[in-house]
Order: sequence, then structure tokens, then C-alpha cells
Amino acid sequence: MTDGEGSLERLKIIFAGTPEFAAVALHALLASEHEVCAIYTQPDRPAGRGRKLTAGPVKQVALAHEVPVYQPLTLRDADVQTVLAAHGADVMVVVAYGLILPVEVLQAPRFGCINIHASLLPRWRGAAPIQRAIIAGDTESGVTIIQMDEGLDTGAMLEKRSCKITADDSGGQLHDRLATLGAEAVLSTLAKISDGSVSSEAQDDALSCYASKIDKKEALVDWSRPALEIRRQASAFNPWPVAYTLLPDGQRLRIWQAITIPVASDLAPGSVVETNKAGIDIATGDGLLRLLKVQLPGGRQVSSGDFLNAYALKVSAQLGKR
Repeated sequence: MTDGEGSLERLKIIFAGTPEFAAVALHALLASEHEVCAIYTQPDRPAGRGRKLTAGPVKQVALAHEVPVYQPLTLRDADVQTVLAAHGADVMVVVAYGLILPVEVLQAPRFGCINIHASLLPRWRGAAPIQRAIIAGDTESGVTIIQMDEGLDTGAMLEKRSCKITADDSGGQLHDRLATLGAEAVLSTLAKISDGSVSSEAQDDALSCYASKIDKKEALVDWSRPALEIRRQASAFNPWPVAYTLLPDGQRLRIWQAITIPVASDLAPGSVVETNKAGIDIATGDGLLRLLKVQLPGGRQVSSGDFLNAYALKVSAQLGKR
């Protein structure tokens, strides 16, 4: 499978993805020896205060590199499938695309479709593996390259790359590390496909969990839960949808960063225990949560100390009540 002695076959690739996580992998593919012949991405969506139709990160990269872009509403349409097959691709690389790939698409490229998934499969299958891993308290994450089948992230595993999850990691920070790992892993997998050395390993379905899509309603803090769980919630939902609570005056206070303090309190969960430059300590169902970075509606993200300079939050005040 080589073009010449000592060289790998140059693969013709269809790329399918939409958000920034996918754009990182696309940049790597465009800089590689392979040919990206077509890019499939979700239709433009309204964004910003003006709700103007805006191209996603992958489309922006595609336009900058003058690669043909396709934005079908579905891949189940026969005409769409005919156009896709006509590219004559060797492989289709799929990364957070957002559309279901029917069997006709899965079988169209010579080597089928491979996917970059942001989890050490089979641990987290589904839409939000990064956030769910942090919320669950996992200490390790990673990416898996899979040979796609008709199931939800159930395909055979072709390559894995792992990384640690620390207590300081936000969802955004882990996202960025995994995006880079995913780009590296997919290039490695493509090299193995090219020289015929790729191997696969079936997933153990018994070890899988479902990483359901994040709902904005999950961002509201329940102070009766342990401080550790709330800290993980705040970390996982940074930068979206951002954990929040309600101040005594009803305003939302977004919680960007927090740490746990292993100290018991006699005050009810949600009560302000102490306020100082170090942070705002809140009673929870187990231990204290110290808020480090917060944000008021229409304001910017600030340290808790700066917030206290502008907002009179009294000790024993109750947060979270509607």
C-alpha cells in the first residue's frame, strides 16, 4: 500500500465534523501528506446577540483552505449519499459531526469511516464524555479512534491515547488536551491504515456508560449535595453551561471556579459561612465549597474578592432560594 519505496499511500479523506474539537483534527489532516477532498459539517446556526447565521469552526477552516464544503440536513437522502460516494474517498474521518451516519455512508469509503471519540472507550459513549468524566470523578480520560458501525460509539477500537484528569481541570482545559491528542491519534491510525498494519479490538459493552447530552438545567447548584460533587459540577460546566446559584436578591451568580474545604458547618446547605479575599465559603450537604471565581449577569468573570468589593454578601445569607 505504498506509492513508492519507503513511502506511505496518500489517502483521500472525507472529513465530517462541526465544533472546535473537530477543527483541531482538521488542521492536522490538512497539514499532513493526505488529501482532504471534501468537508461535511452542520448547517450554519444563528449566533451572537444578532442571531446572525454563523459558520461553525470546521467550516471556517474549510473555507480558509478552499476545500469543498457540504452541509446536508441529513445523510439519509439518496442524492446526498450519491454525491458523497462520488468523492471516491479511501476513508471518512468523523469528529463530533452531529449527524447519524447510515450504513450506506459507513460503507462508502474504501476503508469505511473512523471516529475520534473523547473518551477511553468503552467508558463513556455518547454526546458529552468530557463533562461526564469530570462529574463522575474520573482520574483518567483520553481519546479512542474507532471503526464506526451502526451503533452509538460501539465500533472496534483502533487506537487509544490517555491523559490524567486533575482536580484543577475544567471541562474546557480537558477538551483542549483531548482535541490535541485526538489529532495525533488519528494521524497515527491513518498511517497504519495506509501501510496495512492497523489492528482492531472489540469493546466490552459491560464496561460502558452513557454520556448523555448536557442540559442547561443541570447547571443549577443543589447545595444539599456534597461539596466535592458541586466542585466537579462547576469544573465540568466551565466554559459551558457554567454552574450557577441564586443570590438572595434573585440574581444568578455563575460559578467559574471553586475548591472544597473539608470543614463541617452547622448552617443549612447554601448558607454563606465566611467571606474574605480568599473566597466565599458556602455550606453544603458535606463540607464547604469555596467560590474562587464568579460572575454576575452582564458582568465579567472576577475573583470572589473583587466580587465582594462590589456586592454586599452577608454571612449566613442563603443562596439558591428562588
